[in-house]
Amino acid sequence: MQQVRITRMTAEDVDEVSKLEQIVHPNHHWSKNSFYNEIANKLASYYCVKDEQNKILAYIGFWQIIEEAHITTLAVHPDYRNLQLAQILLIKIIEDCYENMIKFITLEVRESNIPAIKLYEKFLFTSIGVRKKYYQDNGENALIMFTQNIWYDKFKNNFGEIKNNIKKVIVNDK
Repeated sequence: MQQVRITRMTAEDVDEVSKLEQIVHPNHHWSKNSFYNEIANKLASYYCVKDEQNKILAYIGFWQIIEEAHITTLAVHPDYRNLQLAQILLIKIIEDCYENMIKFITLEVRESNIPAIKLYEKFLFTSIGVRKKYYQDNGENALIMFTQNIWYDKFKNNFGEIKNNIKKVIVNDK
C-alpha cells in the first residue's frame, strides 16, 4: 500500500466524495448538497483519505455536540477495503475528540454490516440498542453503538495499541 494522507474535506472534494458515496451506497446515498451543508456546519468535521495522486479513497464525518461525538458517515472505496483506511479515519476522529475534550462517541450501523461492527468493536464500541427500520432504502434496523468514556484507561490503552499498529499513514490536517 502506498502512503496516504488525511485532509479536511473541502468543497473541492465534494464531487469526488459524492461519486464514492454512490458507489458505496448505490440505493440510498447522500446528495452533494448534503456534503456541502455538512462541511459548512460548525458542529461537523469531515475528512478524506487521499492517495499520492490525490484520489479520495475513503471519508468520514462526525458532529461534536457538547461532550459527545456522533459519527455520521464512514465510507471506503470497495477497491481499497481491508487496508486499514477506516481505522486511520477512526484514529483521526478520536484524536479530534481528545483535542476537544469529548468524552463519548456514538454511531449507527446496519445490523447486517458485520465487518463494520467488528471494526467498531475493535475500538471498544458496544451496541446499546436498535433503531427499528432506520435505513430508508430497505427498512433495515441500525445498531446504536457507543464508546465508554474515551478518557478511561481501558479505552486509552486500547486506542494506543491500535494507533501503534498503523504505520502506513501520513496525517496532513490542512
